[in-house]
Amino acid sequence: MNLRAGLAGLCAGVLLAAPAAAGAAGAGSALGSGPSMKAVAARERAHTGATLAEHAVSAVLMDAATGTVLVEKNSHEKLPPASITKIMTMLLAVEALEQGKVKLTDRVRTSERAAGMGGSQIFLKPGEEMTFDDMMKGIAVASANDASVAIAEFLAGSEAEFVNMMNRRAEELGMRDTHFVNCNGLPASGHYTSAFDIAVMSRELLKHPRVLRWTSLYEDYLRKDTDRPFWLVNTNKLVRFYPGVDGLKTGFTEEARYCLSATAKKGDFRVIAVVMGEPTSKQRNAEVSQMLDWAFGQFQFVKLYGPGDIVGRVHLDKGDPERAQVTVREIVGALLRRGESKEGIRAEITADPGGAPKKNGAAVGKVVVYRGGKPTGETPLYLAEDVRRAGWWALFERTCRQWLGGTP
Repeated sequence: MNLRAGLAGLCAGVLLAAPAAAGAAGAGSALGSGPSMKAVAARERAHTGATLAEHAVSAVLMDAATGTVLVEKNSHEKLPPASITKIMTMLLAVEALEQGKVKLTDRVRTSERAAGMGGSQIFLKPGEEMTFDDMMKGIAVASANDASVAIAEFLAGSEAEFVNMMNRRAEELGMRDTHFVNCNGLPASGHYTSAFDIAVMSRELLKHPRVLRWTSLYEDYLRKDTDRPFWLVNTNKLVRFYPGVDGLKTGFTEEARYCLSATAKKGDFRVIAVVMGEPTSKQRNAEVSQMLDWAFGQFQFVKLYGPGDIVGRVHLDKGDPERAQVTVREIVGALLRRGESKEGIRAEITADPGGAPKKNGAAVGKVVVYRGGKPTGETPLYLAEDVRRAGWWALFERTCRQWLGGTP
């Protein structure tokens, strides 16, 4: 099968069906983490003779595009996550940015409470202001506890309310093994998550590529042109030493030991590797590197669409234009073992856009990926343009065209 030809055919003939799924597919629902993929991973691992995440208490290796779990070890065990907690903090922050609630240039003031956090920090002083951009850089690169609380208070008024937001978002994402008590991962009773849930929130964060501009930095400066310059060095050393790694977050406390949620991309294939409870940082980095090597050696991703691609047109009742362009915000495709045939991979639009008017960005359905005639995943579909309500004369012309045997 020629994929380009298949996609051209798809764009030419849009399938309309109801009801359409307007929300994002749940983590792991696209291709899922079912027994077949786990069995594939187990067989392949046995074939290579590799023992993955041997020293970790728990671990997950996940395909970022589909949510497929490739390897897991005690993946739902509830454990202290240390600073990996900040993945949820960063997620809420970038969502606020993209919703227009805040700007990168906004000045974030440091409270006395934020300045007194201790642990990993950028040594904020009470009353000190930094841009939202610099605060996020401090969180992503230096794992700054003080900056995390400053951002939480800026977005929600208090850390307590921000933590409520974190727990609500975790529930929305189906993170059943998680309960947050703070926004930075400092030791606290009742603060826990699992390797699987970390992979889920990491995958959600990666749907906002702007976060990679911070997490991919190996070193930078804050307060560069002041008398208090601060050199940032990424706590995730794989950003420098493993090609393709561009995030996401490390963690360490005496209780949690060494944790990491790392992501790497080669070509169109992005994976997420999570380990918790590693005995040393050296062991953590070595085992995550081995997990990434194994994933890239055993699997490939066939891309059908990328974020922002126009995937077809849909008809909106009484809309102007009659058929509006639609797009996806995530990569769409299929995960295969290396050497497997790409034949039979296709995508269809399922849409129920309703009537006009509708704004650019409105959810109007989903793109469903099929392999061998079976659905393997779905991705939300959005309007790529504003659709106005058509005027009287345009509607009259359409009616005449239908009478004469035309199509809407």
